[in-house]
Amino acid sequence: MNWFKKIFHKKPKIIVVLGPTATGKTSLSIELARRFNGEVISADSRQVYKGLDIGTAKVTKEEMKGIPHHMIDVADPMDRYTVALFVQHARKIISDIYARRKTPIICGGTGLYIDALVMNQSFPEVPPNQDLRQDLESMTTNELFQQLQQKDSIRATTIDRHNRQRLIRALEITNAIGGVPQRKQQHPLYHTLFIGLDLSKDEHNQNIRKRIIERIEHGKMLDEARTLHKNGLSYKRMKELGLEYRYMAEYLEHNMTLEEMIDQLEIATRQFAKRQRTWFKRNTHIHWFDLKINQKKIHQLVEYFLNNKRLL
Repeated sequence: MNWFKKIFHKKPKIIVVLGPTATGKTSLSIELARRFNGEVISADSRQVYKGLDIGTAKVTKEEMKGIPHHMIDVADPMDRYTVALFVQHARKIISDIYARRKTPIICGGTGLYIDALVMNQSFPEVPPNQDLRQDLESMTTNELFQQLQQKDSIRATTIDRHNRQRLIRALEITNAIGGVPQRKQQHPLYHTLFIGLDLSKDEHNQNIRKRIIERIEHGKMLDEARTLHKNGLSYKRMKELGLEYRYMAEYLEHNMTLEEMIDQLEIATRQFAKRQRTWFKRNTHIHWFDLKINQKKIHQLVEYFLNNKRLL
């Protein structure tokens, strides 16, 4: 049996670097890829879109340091990219990376994408219901959120309560299946090492504010939003894309001042990080670290995992 057949008789080993926004996931994934002959697969629901670069903190060519990155810039921002598409594409990429005897490294903060891929979950196939959507569109965002709380309280704890698109889709699913959607989990396709990064509350809040200010003052984030709009991305769609793009759209429509935009974006980002933590807490297999303190321990753990040794 040649080497190609041998590796496909094994369950591939993959590394997942996850955690709240602004905790150092990107830099760690690149470092691990360089050290352990890997390639990075982004698990970020907005980095899949072309042109959403500064607002999503998309890794630059310079930051990649020659490491191949996947699942970035694969969709038009005017289209809808789903978790099902992500899983379909990411699985093919993992197989390709593994076939080349390299280490697949998943990096991101979109817990739904990570769980669906790594834990081999399947989701109910619910086509769009235009009549229901029309009814839901007439409701306020707060009314949509309150209805979701009543119908699917678990999803309500992790969803962006200001994102109308996601609220409407969540309600569309619960209405179609007549209750809370059950994610069917099958046998995992991979042996997975979960590495979680987080910071103390004060340090994390400082990181969030610093990153927002830098991207606005030096990173030309508002110029990016103006360019997206000039190229045909509506302010409505921009708001659906959430966080930075929602508040930049509000600012560009003259609904708030620059200072209000920064303050509200900072609050929303902290709330988003809290939802990410809530999601990841359900996974008891995650090894949590502060990157600045535990870098050596992370390297040792990865080496231990890749050397066919069992993790306790």
